[in-house]
Amino acid sequence: MNSTKNILKISYPIILTLVAQNVINVTDTAFLGRVSEVALGASAIAGVFYFAIYMIGFGFSQGAQILIGRRNGEENFTQIGPIFNNSLLFNGFFALLLFTASILGMPHLMKLLVSSDQIYIAAMEYLDWRIYGYFFVFLNVVFRSFYVGITDTRILTTSAFITAITNIILDYVLIFGKLGFPEMKIAGAAIASVIAEAASLGYLVFHTLIYTDIKKYGLFTSLRIDVKTVGQILKLSIFIMFQFFISISTWFLFFIFIERMGERPLAVTNIGRSMYILLMIPASALSTTAGALVSNLIGAGQKDEVMKTLNKIIRISLICVAPLLIFTFIFPELFAHIYTDDHSLILASIPVIRVVSIAVVFFAVANVIINGVSGTGSTKTAFYMELVTLFFYISYIYYTTIINPQPVAVVWLSELVYYTLIGGLGYRFLQKGNWRENKI
Repeated sequence: MNSTKNILKISYPIILTLVAQNVINVTDTAFLGRVSEVALGASAIAGVFYFAIYMIGFGFSQGAQILIGRRNGEENFTQIGPIFNNSLLFNGFFALLLFTASILGMPHLMKLLVSSDQIYIAAMEYLDWRIYGYFFVFLNVVFRSFYVGITDTRILTTSAFITAITNIILDYVLIFGKLGFPEMKIAGAAIASVIAEAASLGYLVFHTLIYTDIKKYGLFTSLRIDVKTVGQILKLSIFIMFQFFISISTWFLFFIFIERMGERPLAVTNIGRSMYILLMIPASALSTTAGALVSNLIGAGQKDEVMKTLNKIIRISLICVAPLLIFTFIFPELFAHIYTDDHSLILASIPVIRVVSIAVVFFAVANVIINGVSGTGSTKTAFYMELVTLFFYISYIYYTTIINPQPVAVVWLSELVYYTLIGGLGYRFLQKGNWRENKI
């Protein structure tokens, strides 16, 4: 289970999935960079706001994934269905709840936080359409948790490419007004993403019904929520949900603080964000694999293999990201040109891209560790680690943007602060913690 071949076998489809998903990110940023700097900056703030809400649903699915992985490791397959079914129902209801809350509270929150009227108007134009994606993406992540939990991740690749192709075509058509459609600019990017997420969900449902052994796992056997099962999932996922939401909300504050420095720093930061997420792909996939394998290993009674497996995944992660980081560090202007033709904006982006390149090394190590902590079922501990780390992270950002304003690249060094702290705390816990006694 923990051989290099098996790690790569599980990770490879997830890498392809993340590549496809990030084609969306790069396409949106590149197209909007050619609309205006305001659209580019607004999409950063609006996109991270949407992502923060999405991470609540994703956090719940991670609790389900841990349980599914544990039952899969135990070969207790019939217990996987109730986890999956109740996760679908719960996340569907949660999507409706968060959609309603966004409709009512989002305009007031954005008005309070965003200082530029132009950025505010553009961000709301995006979010007014984008929040419809909750209904699709909250269900998508449940299917993802099932397939990752049973370590059959191949379907995720096709699903992601459907999402990417749909989004790219519709981005071009709706942002720039092609094929008879009106030129919708930033709103067009939001609509394209929502339709792409709907297409992905349609494929996941179709594939699961036609090609997955539904009887083996007990999928779709009940349309009624079982409070006991949901409670069991929430016991694990509630801290992941808080952890992810607080973490991304803090990143949202990062963009809000940058926005107060001006429209140019915000545009530069969005280019940096897009590059950052792109460079994270191999390490993100391996981190997901780490969490799934840890859960499966513990379920199979192989707790002594956990640290060996995590160390192996860290080494693989560093080997995978190193060539990309060296290339982006040496030739940052080539990548900046993907997002804009403005020479001055390209020059302003180069220091940020170089910092991002370095930060991904820290991410490649720390994210495997923290996913390993969650995979043991110690989600409460992972949450507390997040809180401690975010205190120092926010303090650094606030000091370098508000108290003693620094160049954008210096502000981005906050990522090194974050991953050094959380990685160190997580590794110490895995070596000396009491996770071996956890029963879920």
